[in-house]
Amino acid sequence: MLAIKGYPGGRPVTIGDLAERLRLRHHTTVELVDRLSEAGLVERVLDPSDQRRVLLKLTGLAADHLAELSAVHPDKLSRIELLLKRALSRRPE
Repeated sequence: MLAIKGYPGGRPVTIGDLAERLRLRHHTTVELVDRLSEAGLVERVLDPSDQRRVLLKLTGLAADHLAELSAVHPDKLSRIELLLKRALSRRPE
């Protein structure tokens, strides 16, 4: 999901683009997108300018999950930072 959201240039993402970005084979990426779609996290949308192309779009549920994850990580990082500072400030016995 993050690879779709953070795709360079903010342009629409195809399965081929995603496969290249993740360094996966096309069929592996199709399976991954199928799972994301079944979970309600990604939608396939026809490109309005070229009906042969399918674009990937994150759903609101995916955006919610990404927001939760980004909110959780700073908290974890700040706790780890305190532990690291304590551990590094201890003098060897």
